[in-house]
Amino acid sequence: MADKPKLYLLDASSYIHRAFHAIRNLSTTSGIPTGAVYGFITMLLKVMREAEPEYLCVVYDSKGPTFRHEFYPAYKANRPPLDPALKVQFPLVRQVVTALALPAVEVEGYEADDLMATLARQAAQQDYDVVLVSADKDLYQLITDRVTMWDTMKEARLGVDEVRAKLGIEPKQMVDFQALTGDSTDNVPGVPGIGPKGAAQLLAKYETLDQVLEGAAGMKQSKRRQNLIEFKDQALLSRDLVRLSLDAPVKFDPEVFSVTPPDPAVINPVLAQLEFTSLMNQFAIKPVHVDTDYKTITQIDELRQYVADCMARSDRVAVDTETTSINPMLAELVGVSLCYEDNQAVYIPVGHTELQEGETQLGKDEVLEALAPLLAGDEPAKIGQNIKYDYLVLTRAGLVMRNMAFDTMVASYVLNPGKNSHSLEALSAELLGRSMISYEEATGGKNICFSTVPLKRATEYAAEDADVTWQVAAKLRPALEENGFTELFSELEMPLVDVLARVEMNGVGVDVQGLRDLSKELGATCDEIEERVYRLAGHEFNINSPQQLGQVLFEELGLKHVKKTRKKTGYSTDMSVLTLLAQEHPLPAEVLNYRTLNKLRSTYLDVLPTLVHPETGRIHTSFNQTVAATGRLSSSDPNLQNIPVRTEFGERIRGCFIPQKGRVMLSADYSQIELRVLAHLSQDELLVQDLSQGLDVHTQTAARLFDIMPGLVTKEMRARAKTVNFGVLYGMSAFRLAREQKISRNEAQEIIHKYLGRYKGIADFQQANLIQAREKGYVTTLLGRRRYLPAINSSDRMAREGAERMALNTPIQGTAADLIKLAMLRADELIKDEFPRALMILQVHDELMFEVPPDEVEAFAERIRQVMAGVADLAVPLDVDLGWGQSWAEAH
Repeated sequence: MADKPKLYLLDASSYIHRAFHAIRNLSTTSGIPTGAVYGFITMLLKVMREAEPEYLCVVYDSKGPTFRHEFYPAYKANRPPLDPALKVQFPLVRQVVTALALPAVEVEGYEADDLMATLARQAAQQDYDVVLVSADKDLYQLITDRVTMWDTMKEARLGVDEVRAKLGIEPKQMVDFQALTGDSTDNVPGVPGIGPKGAAQLLAKYETLDQVLEGAAGMKQSKRRQNLIEFKDQALLSRDLVRLSLDAPVKFDPEVFSVTPPDPAVINPVLAQLEFTSLMNQFAIKPVHVDTDYKTITQIDELRQYVADCMARSDRVAVDTETTSINPMLAELVGVSLCYEDNQAVYIPVGHTELQEGETQLGKDEVLEALAPLLAGDEPAKIGQNIKYDYLVLTRAGLVMRNMAFDTMVASYVLNPGKNSHSLEALSAELLGRSMISYEEATGGKNICFSTVPLKRATEYAAEDADVTWQVAAKLRPALEENGFTELFSELEMPLVDVLARVEMNGVGVDVQGLRDLSKELGATCDEIEERVYRLAGHEFNINSPQQLGQVLFEELGLKHVKKTRKKTGYSTDMSVLTLLAQEHPLPAEVLNYRTLNKLRSTYLDVLPTLVHPETGRIHTSFNQTVAATGRLSSSDPNLQNIPVRTEFGERIRGCFIPQKGRVMLSADYSQIELRVLAHLSQDELLVQDLSQGLDVHTQTAARLFDIMPGLVTKEMRARAKTVNFGVLYGMSAFRLAREQKISRNEAQEIIHKYLGRYKGIADFQQANLIQAREKGYVTTLLGRRRYLPAINSSDRMAREGAERMALNTPIQGTAADLIKLAMLRADELIKDEFPRALMILQVHDELMFEVPPDEVEAFAERIRQVMAGVADLAVPLDVDLGWGQSWAEAH
């Protein structure tokens, strides 16, 4: 027997609200919030992918009052006003649904639930099965053997049996159930004192609300009897409010509700406008056809002619490399693609290993020699997507590329550092409305080496990369100018690409045996901690299992649980929870220590030896310019930013980073740079005075907070003042200050109030920042870097407060990030001009690391101090702490 046709009814409003609360801080480059839209589309994708519906309808709530307000004006009266950040997203959802050509209904005076009820009834009468895509319990009343519900966010499907198991009633009793319990969300009064359990009991015995009310007088429980009699009319009113209309003015027509494939020419621009580039190829949309002229160059004369033509006809060229590895320090060159005209590009293969009959390729050396005039000269300027990668690959192959003038990934990041993706595929979809061939499509699999790809297919993929990079750059260049980012991009971020590439190639030395020895020691220490934990627990268990640890802490030891896990399925045993519990019992403190040491061992001690380059004998981390929203650099493979600074083992790990033989490591670290940036931006008289005079800022702050002379400040007072200095700086709440300093909340609030009262410049600066953020939707750094804050005006307190903290700390953190980047540029110039034997090898937070010949170390130290202190003219001096030795630990 064939399956019956199936209609899917999507509850738009319900999903938009849920997505809004689930996805925060997602916005377009211009700051328009889009989290709810993204979540809604994700739900829609799930339905389209898993159900492949033939019939579907998106159902909207109508604007304004409904028919229920006519007989009960207080209906939904206690709902707060719609969050502005949510309100702006409703029309965006409608725009997406329209662009996808999906059937949709909305009727004035009716809620989406009423329309779904009517359509479900009509479809079932026409012998269709119906799936209600929603989590709204009001729809339970519609469930029958033909009508089911599907909550895609919780992956839950509900039929008659599930409702019966969940509430203890039949779906047809749901209206009477809600009439008894009421609904505070919709301001449906119900009957006081009757909750879900009581309502289920009553309906199990009396079956209907009418019979419950008739039997009320004979009930034994006096309070229940009294309430049912007294609030009879209220119960009947509630039933009218919750009962869904089955005759709303809407009609189910299979032809109208039939799903048709979306038109890429319509939906692509809409998704691009929303900057949902990662979603653009997921609606079974075929790529927009583009007439292209991509050529494979396999003759040396043809390559030389192309180089000559490019240099004669264009002042810019897009460059892309194909290789054997995503790690540029290990990658072998497979081919190079070039473009200097829209939709025209070439691919020059050099390293394909499985040439088919009739295919040829040029030798790597002759290709690099032919490309040298184009790539190694200052003209034309080079354009790339993550061009640092191409620079490293070509440099290792024997050709140093010069004048890297435009990186599309970096440009996208400068325009909006909080953007979801800066990939070329995302930028192509967003700016060109064009889908690209994926690596998997080109190679036939994710882990297949590009060197095995046939030349025709390789050319289609590689030439497209260069062509799209060329066209995307043409779109991003004016956008940078229009937003005032040209100087930030051209004078800071792009020159930094070149510097970072050389720092990565320089690498850093490590003592492999020292790391292995330390790993063994840490392993033994962790074993000892395990034994202590088992003794404290009274038995052995898996310390790494949150479930087993939760059982020991909260069920066996009886400690008070602080919060549930993210999915609310068990006890949370995260770091914040264990830190609080450590004040009550020694076991959580031991587990914290165990986790810290275990993480150091697994993240660094066991991994770093495996990352030593087979040729250089050094570790070559990758510096990422387009990750942190504040503008800070991050590092990966390995991440060297997170080695603990003030712990014994963190220090000993740093002791395993060593210089080349006959060199010393030198550390140049900005001292209290964020406080100095704050002093400049806020112009606070006290802070400027303290830093200008070289006083201990935290001691001075403690003296003002405790109303004593600086000489009387104790170590504990200074520590508290330090916490306040950095905490208040970033919008620390009284609750958090109280927790960290183990003081009462009132005392913490008083300290913050007193601090801002004394440091009026800081208070004024913070207020000005918040005002700017609320008015413009973003904040800026000293160099004009911008961070968008879409949740800054949200009615959701947690989201808004999070955005407010970002508004306070981004100008400071971001400016500090800009200054360390400037310092890297100046340090690079210093090495070129005065100390050609020195190497810049690392950047970690506010610190630069160098390798210097011993006979130059003192002179270099003095010059790097001058250079770093002089990168910006601030209201207070930029101090630089210097040190050197035979390891990072000694230098630091």
